Amino acid sequence: MKRRTLLLNWILAAGFLVSLQSCNNPQNRDTNTENEMETKMETTGNMEAHSHDHVSMDISKAVCVLHPTEGNDVKGTVTFTKSGDGVKVVADVEGLTPGKHGFHIHQYGDCSAPDGTSAGGHFNPEGVDHGGPEANVRHVGDMGNLEAGNDGKAHLEYTDNMLSLTGKHSIVGRGIIVHAGEDDLTSQPTGAAGARVACGVIGIGNSSN
Repeated sequence: MKRRTLLLNWILAAGFLVSLQSCNNPQNRDTNTENEMETKMETTGNMEAHSHDHVSMDISKAVCVLHPTEGNDVKGTVTFTKSGDGVKVVADVEGLTPGKHGFHIHQYGDCSAPDGTSAGGHFNPEGVDHGGPEANVRHVGDMGNLEAGNDGKAHLEYTDNMLSLTGKHSIVGRGIIVHAGEDDLTSQPTGAAGARVACGVIGIGNSSN
């Protein structure tokens, strides 16, 4: 009987020591800390995602700075401001030859190619024919022409009811191309406006400016 009691006490003591060693093991503590950090990062990531979604729904202004493509001197700024059911477009461009120049929003906000071809074709989410900015059927990116004077400067200001800063027709993150020639507003698929002389990417603007 005495031997059984001693054996039972030895087993209980051994179990207590193993449990104590496990609690004091740094590796276990590190694993617990890592799990806590992972949970925190995942929660923070979800909060940031929801925050980004909220911000994207409140965009009221976008801006594009145009830079010349290789061998050209065209540059300028285009702003897009939410106005009623449409978007007000204001463009100021310089370094152009006198006359009309095709002016379009393109699929990609990518001006990495020297000739601007990395911006892709016109932004056309509905897959319809090319047209002028006032046509019932047109690409979302069809903004018609800029017209430069003898000083090479062009100013354009109008409200476009097909553009949007959010949703399927959102232009944020897309590219803008200015062409060497006039967009005839009818030729498919892009109006036969010629080479690309300037390229820029549309970003979220500072609405307080």
